[in-house]
Amino acid sequence: MDLYNWLKAGHVVFVIALMAGLLVYPRYKIHQLSSQPGEALFETMKKSSGQLRMIILNPSLVLVWLFGLAMVYVDWQRGGQLYLEGWFHAKLLLVLIISGLHGYFIGLGKKVDRVTGTVQAKTLRMMNEVPFLLMIGVVILVIVKPF
Repeated sequence: MDLYNWLKAGHVVFVIALMAGLLVYPRYKIHQLSSQPGEALFETMKKSSGQLRMIILNPSLVLVWLFGLAMVYVDWQRGGQLYLEGWFHAKLLLVLIISGLHGYFIGLGKKVDRVTGTVQAKTLRMMNEVPFLLMIGVVILVIVKPF
């Protein structure tokens, strides 16, 4: 049994869960913005996005980082130098941006829940595509290792 491959499998599983959540969460908030507090749609989207955040998004982000760091540690213990590769540094930068985007989305979502009026659906629509574009970059870096 190869520990590194088990860690990689866990990492990929939670990356998929995180990405799915990051692609869905802004859509829930867009639907919530199309209604008023107290209306069924507003309250349903508020509850659903809260559950998505607590059950999928937040735990997945933590587990992605734990599995990823564990992979780097196991690689290092085996004498590998993954942490010195250029593609790995670029991937890490994109992962940091994705993690920051997670926090940004959660912050926007909380503003929508509080009905501050400062979040526009247009902003959420535009930002909704960013996680997918970043993920494309990460996948290319990990699979192709262009540098």
